[in-house]
Amino acid sequence: MKRQIREVRYFLSGQHFSDGLRITLAILIPSVVFYQFGHFETGLPVSLGALWASITDAPGPVMHRRNGMLAGTLVMVLVSLITGFIRTNIWLLGLEVALFSFFFSLFAIYGNRATSVGTVGLLSMILMIDRELEPVAVWQYAALVCAGGLWYTAISLSSTQLRPYRAAQQALGECIHEISKFLLIKAEFYSVRTDLQEDYRKLVTQQAVVSEKQDAVRELLFKTRVIMKESTWTGRLLVLTFSDVVDLYEQIIAMYYDYPSIRERFGKTGVLDEIARMIRQLAIEMDYIGLAIQTNRPYKSRADLIRHLERLKTRIDEIGQQEKDNSNFVLKKILINLRNLNQRLTTIHTYLSADGKTNPKDKEAPEYSRFVSHQEIDLKLILNSLTLGSSIFRHSLRMTVACLVGFLVAKLIAYGHHSYWILLTVSVILKPAFSLTKQRNYERIIGTIAGGLIGVAVLWMAPNNTVLFWVMVALMLGAYSFQRANYIVMVILMTPYILIMLRFLGLGGISVVEERVLDTLIGCAIAFAASYLFPRWESQQLKGLLHEVLEANRNYLRKLLDSLSGKPVTITDYKLARKAVYVNSANLSAAFQRMTSEPQSKQWHRNDIHEFVVLNHILSSNIATITSAYLNAERPTVCPPEMLRPVRRALSVLNESLKSLDGEAAKTALEPPLTETSGPEKPESMIAEDSSLKEQLDFIQKLSHDISKLTDTILT
Repeated sequence: MKRQIREVRYFLSGQHFSDGLRITLAILIPSVVFYQFGHFETGLPVSLGALWASITDAPGPVMHRRNGMLAGTLVMVLVSLITGFIRTNIWLLGLEVALFSFFFSLFAIYGNRATSVGTVGLLSMILMIDRELEPVAVWQYAALVCAGGLWYTAISLSSTQLRPYRAAQQALGECIHEISKFLLIKAEFYSVRTDLQEDYRKLVTQQAVVSEKQDAVRELLFKTRVIMKESTWTGRLLVLTFSDVVDLYEQIIAMYYDYPSIRERFGKTGVLDEIARMIRQLAIEMDYIGLAIQTNRPYKSRADLIRHLERLKTRIDEIGQQEKDNSNFVLKKILINLRNLNQRLTTIHTYLSADGKTNPKDKEAPEYSRFVSHQEIDLKLILNSLTLGSSIFRHSLRMTVACLVGFLVAKLIAYGHHSYWILLTVSVILKPAFSLTKQRNYERIIGTIAGGLIGVAVLWMAPNNTVLFWVMVALMLGAYSFQRANYIVMVILMTPYILIMLRFLGLGGISVVEERVLDTLIGCAIAFAASYLFPRWESQQLKGLLHEVLEANRNYLRKLLDSLSGKPVTITDYKLARKAVYVNSANLSAAFQRMTSEPQSKQWHRNDIHEFVVLNHILSSNIATITSAYLNAERPTVCPPEMLRPVRRALSVLNESLKSLDGEAAKTALEPPLTETSGPEKPESMIAEDSSLKEQLDFIQKLSHDISKLTDTILT
């Protein structure tokens, strides 16, 4: 029950709900105000403009949000004017549908925010098609839509000005929340009752989610001037907390052991269940810390984790005494990792209780700008993408064909008063990836039917218009809160909200529900059929993603070799290599998940790709275990050449795999020939003679060979 309560609190204090509240108020206020003065028809376009501007207001740096909203407002005004003046000519209108659907779909080349601007352009065209306005009224409509866009922009920027750190706190809290889920999945590896392959599937899927959340925090922290340029206490605290959170996540990933072996050796003792329980307690503690950061409230720990750790230590010691032939060394290593996790959580917890008078311990300051990507708006990107080799170009062609078919069907079928719903459904359902289009189709159909039934029930049961209005407000708030979080829930709530709104406009009734469902079914059918045009299957892109993952792990392994050889490795360079591994692994995992939703005949080495993802995760976990320990050591030792030989062989094997995957790309990326140098001379006492380290390095070499064999199998 406590977990459900935490989920609700996360939602109510999170970015999605605050966005939903802001959008709802920005849409409602103009219509309600103008209604009070008897000009409701004037307030509707203003509310519509506010709605469109909100689409471009995705979380991110203030400057990017401002530019996105202003660009969206400009696009909606221009498209409304063009559509309003040519809509009387069916041929010109059809030409506009074809050109605009292609042109605005190309915006995806410039990233998600530009994609939302293109979506605004399509929506403003679609909703203007059936408006019968005189030339003067077209100018008035465009002016009102512009006023709505500027109105929403002013509200959004004002709220940011009043609470400049709120978005970063919410993003950081959500990131910690997802990492706690990752840790909960890790706990399942110590249970003899779960399937390890299923555990790995969940783990790599959640890793993609965590990577997305970390990127969102980086964008907000490292591209926000008030946080990075001003020496404010809150800003520094957020940056330090995020840095520790990423290090904490690395430590969780580095907690890799031979799970089949420890299950076989210690499964009957019951200690693994105690370890899993301890990990879950740490995950819950982390979840509460994330919630405290997101709600911007102090948090006092209610769990005595140290006492639980001591109890676990006693249990491990008892096993060591009872089963002398069955060494408990691996259990002690697990205990040390759990203690380190608890220590990191304690450090993050101290930041929450800091009063601003005592500065937290400073670390090496990384060059934060190197951790975020920079998207340039260059016309050459579009020109270079006008080829069938570009997935965005293929998607733009699909969108053009689908919108033209939807437009023709809407004009040929004279059913109801909202034929634009067909074109609207096509534009929001059709996505660049086949699997996403398939999923959206399913969610749209189920959501529309369920929402239609709810809408009919509400219209039938509501005693008066006042009750209907407040029900509509609640549905609006829910729909706009879930629009970026859960599409099917958004559709379920959006459908009755639209039906109630049409009732207030005098267009309600069962016939509207039937029209809504029919138009949705037609639009979904067109979008799904179009997804088979010029397809770009995920299997066609997997080879490049496999190459990127191998290259990232190869560079990560190079940092391990440098640190063991005594060569200087800066914290920034190490963290950049670590980030590349996380991001590329997440991209491969996400692409693999999308491929599993594609037709069976289009899936490529499904089981082998899954094994590849798992092996690379294990490889990066083992690299992180050793490298982070060496970089954090006060006096790192230098390994002799013979101990480094497995690492050098692993690097050579990964290089060969890169050649196999993509010869030309790999040739330019290959490292210089590996020579067996041991780095600068060190005293004999500092030379590492650790048999455990030797075993880990041998295991890394074995993993590299397994990955190489698997790569050859995939390419066969």
